[in-house]
Amino acid sequence: MNPGTAGARRRVVVVGAGAAGTMAAIFAASAGAQTVLLERTRDGGRKILISGGGRCNILPSRVDEARFVTDSSTNTLRKILRSWLHREQVVFFEQELGIPLKEEPESAKLFPVSDRARDVRDGLLALASHRGARFEPGSTVTGVEPVDGRWRVALAGGTPIDCDAVVIATGGLSVPNTGSDGTGLSILRELGHTVHQTYPALTPITAAASPLTALAGISLTVTLTATDGLRTASSRGGFLFTHRGYSGPAVLDVSHVLVRARQEGRPAHLQVRWTDLDQAGWEERLRPMANETVGGVVRRELPDRLANELVTLAQVEPGTRLAQLKRDDRQRLIEVLTRYQLPWTGDEGYRKAEVTGGGVSLAEIDPGTMESRLHPGLFICGEALDAFGPIGGYNFLWAWATGRAAGRGAAAAVETR
Repeated sequence: MNPGTAGARRRVVVVGAGAAGTMAAIFAASAGAQTVLLERTRDGGRKILISGGGRCNILPSRVDEARFVTDSSTNTLRKILRSWLHREQVVFFEQELGIPLKEEPESAKLFPVSDRARDVRDGLLALASHRGARFEPGSTVTGVEPVDGRWRVALAGGTPIDCDAVVIATGGLSVPNTGSDGTGLSILRELGHTVHQTYPALTPITAAASPLTALAGISLTVTLTATDGLRTASSRGGFLFTHRGYSGPAVLDVSHVLVRARQEGRPAHLQVRWTDLDQAGWEERLRPMANETVGGVVRRELPDRLANELVTLAQVEPGTRLAQLKRDDRQRLIEVLTRYQLPWTGDEGYRKAEVTGGGVSLAEIDPGTMESRLHPGLFICGEALDAFGPIGGYNFLWAWATGRAAGRGAAAAVETR
């Protein structure tokens, strides 16, 4: 395949038809560029299809910029996030894409009213086509290089494509069965970009031979804090005991601290507060009352099996009357209930990671256009960049914003050459 030349009309090639890439294609084509959207899989947008349990959590219902994680400049990150404001993204999906959204208040997430992720993926690809982009699935890019002031995109088993600007939207390494294999990061590294150490982020944590393994299937809302001496992350949200360890939004949101500590050979701790009650709250709940047992009080706040296990871990008999509970036993139990150190041994890696941590340094990107500061005409967006947010639509917010900026930037850049 070789689109050839098209007179004065400029050409943009977008590599990767995920969330960021498809958005880039929409906005490059909208700006008048002859746009080709290349995708190695047969359909594209596979992470969109599996997100939100097949419902697609398009956006958070509100945004806290401080919840994003990067080893690059947080000031640059904020500039990128503010290039397409949350409310403007909502308007785009509802008015331009024709997908009405609804809020899930308990999780602070926005979903399509249809609860169908396929509507989002198909809608984005359809809009890209409608705006003039040509979608080429089954196209494996093997290299990208500058040639005589333009760009050449090499394809496995195909004729290279020459273009005026190229957008790299190939994702990272997470969920490899969706097509993420790190090719884009390798290409960018070969082009001289600084790629900060990558790692699985938003991934479940494993706990081999944990005393809590028998609790698999129990879920509740907790507050978690992960720390390794250099980094600390805290999250309040859903927590699930699995057969291999722990999962749920609260676990995923702090997992990067544990993953990086393990990767870098440092000890790290995962502390949990099992309920809303703090030290003072449990002191009040466990004050001497002749007709109540320790187990009975704790079971009012927690699932029965978990309550019994925690009381036992505190070396207290669940049937002990509060009036007979010794001070040292009470303090030990409160410690377990409010500051328990969860045992952990590893993580589920990229196979189950929602996103890739690390990536191309934001210092090497123009925050307004996503253009490489090293190579004019090269644009980078989405998961390949050094930033990610928590569970709840934040990473789609990042993909939409960076994809739009890259598409607009690529079209504007080629117009001036």
